[in-house]
Amino acid sequence: MQSQPQVPGFTIQWNEANGSQATDPAAQAPRGFRRRRRNRHGRGLRGELMLPNLPGFRSRSERFDDMVLDSAERLQEMWGQQLDGVLFAVDEIPPRLEQLVAERTAAPMGAYTPARGGEPPMITVYRRVVEQAAGTREELQDLVHDVVVEYTAEMLAVPPETLDPVYRRRYQ
Repeated sequence: MQSQPQVPGFTIQWNEANGSQATDPAAQAPRGFRRRRRNRHGRGLRGELMLPNLPGFRSRSERFDDMVLDSAERLQEMWGQQLDGVLFAVDEIPPRLEQLVAERTAAPMGAYTPARGGEPPMITVYRRVVEQAAGTREELQDLVHDVVVEYTAEMLAVPPETLDPVYRRRYQ
């Protein structure tokens, strides 16, 4: 075996099979694509693809969650204690969607689940159904608010128009 030159912080081992050099075992394993920041020519992405302050940073589902949260907060400000403890949730699609499609029934845009056994009442908005019904982003925001108002009104047993004065404003 040949002598190994000593360089501080770097170890060189001689491979006796073919006489080539091998570096530290951790450096021998190729780095995966996700761990590699630049390509082999020194070019490529240097940082985040989308900065957090730009609108494209958040995904569609995160923006949809924000719309539901904004509508719920608006109703909470208007109705206060009557909405304390109500859960607002977002689900991708309604349960048994295949059965609804087979029966040619319109898919619901949301659902209201009353309180049971210590569980608080919950209003669920189905994201994919609501997104399909809306054309533009403004229509989507209005439709999300309308769905939240409708199911909250169902929970409180009041007409939706009395719950929020801007209900159905896009239809007028």
